Amino acid sequence: QYGADSADVKKVEAFASMFDLTVMEVNLGRRSVRLGGTVAHMNEAFATQLRLFQSPAGLFRGRTGMLFIPATLEQVVEGVFGLDERPQARARFRRRLFIGPLAAGDTSYTPNQVAGLYDYPAGNGAGQTIAIVELGGGFSASDLRTYFNNLGFATAPSVTSVSVDGATNQPTGDPNSADGEVLLDIEVIGAIVPGARIVVYFAPNTDQGFLDAITTAVHDTMNQPSVISISWGGPESSWTSQALTSFDQAFQDAGMLGVTVCSAAGDGGSDDGVGDGNAHADFPASSPNVLACGGTRLESSKGSITNEVVWNEGAGNGATGGGVSEVFPLPSYQAEAGVPKSVNSSKFAGRGVPDVCGDAAPATGYQILVDGTNGVFGGTSAVAPLWAALIALVNASTGKPAGFLNPALYAEGAGSAGFHDITSGNNGAYKAGPGWDACTGLGSPGGQRLLAILSGSTTA
Repeated sequence: QYGADSADVKKVEAFASMFDLTVMEVNLGRRSVRLGGTVAHMNEAFATQLRLFQSPAGLFRGRTGMLFIPATLEQVVEGVFGLDERPQARARFRRRLFIGPLAAGDTSYTPNQVAGLYDYPAGNGAGQTIAIVELGGGFSASDLRTYFNNLGFATAPSVTSVSVDGATNQPTGDPNSADGEVLLDIEVIGAIVPGARIVVYFAPNTDQGFLDAITTAVHDTMNQPSVISISWGGPESSWTSQALTSFDQAFQDAGMLGVTVCSAAGDGGSDDGVGDGNAHADFPASSPNVLACGGTRLESSKGSITNEVVWNEGAGNGATGGGVSEVFPLPSYQAEAGVPKSVNSSKFAGRGVPDVCGDAAPATGYQILVDGTNGVFGGTSAVAPLWAALIALVNASTGKPAGFLNPALYAEGAGSAGFHDITSGNNGAYKAGPGWDACTGLGSPGGQRLLAILSGSTTA
């Protein structure tokens, strides 16, 4: 119903033939056509100039200026990806470095201990499949066996990998690399829902690779994930308009197919690490079609939460992302949430970020094993898989996928019983307060109560 029109595909094929480009793949469901050809033919077809550029990450093919398509494709083509291969996103994790004595309240948790503090529903997620998008790094089976054995599991959860655009599971051996992101995501989910299947989609760190990983997971008829966890992103200002549009369309597809997308809200505070004096929301968390996940500092005693505030460890140590989009207008489900206009000169009435939050401070972080090394990790990278695991438990309990659940969460009101309302702290330009705020959203999860809300029950 929502796939590409075959007549439109024929127009693209005619365009390809005109410029000696080869049609390598057509996918109506993902609304994509993959073309191949020489640099010279690509330059001619899209009226651009491709060159090699040097960056701290290495040599990459890129372009300057705009891309052009024939007028006949104006209502057909939404975006052209793959010509530019510059690194697009960053992982949203922070590793705690043990320097000096711990401060009062500093501690670390296993992921299932955090789930216990948030009163997650009983169950192991059996029957559910959770997708994880990764743009680098990898994992080893030996790390997973050791980690889950140390947690007391007889066997490690089922973890498989899917190659997207030629990227594969390639651990670097450095726990400070993207391996840290990959293992954090897998181990948080696996510890909370060990009965669920985990499928990791490895893609190149380009806008094309990122988009292809998302659409591959959304339309994966073999693995059929009902939840996608994304812990990579970048400031909205670092994305092209075609990327913002196409990613958001992919997330709309996910919702229509019953797939919930959880995305980390960023670790650079209200300016998202840009440093230009303006506030910046992180994307893809700022898409109104994902569940944006912010961060807190979580303190506890004897299995109960004693204090939870906005995660903000100051300059250089990280703070939760959050704010107001400069791209996406305020969605209807946030109309009564009290989202302020942007603090920037635009005063744009945009989508508020995040929607929800959870423990993200490295000082109260997660015990993780990466490349044979034990460490404590935080960042909103941990919150996206934390919420993905909760949604898998909800799906297993209700027997149906929650899908796009933002409207249901906001319908209960910003101070609903489904959340621990975080009212203390700030992420720079925005402060926490009663109800929704641009640091912690609606709050951290009250798992059992959220299950009652999302299952239609009136009691927890």
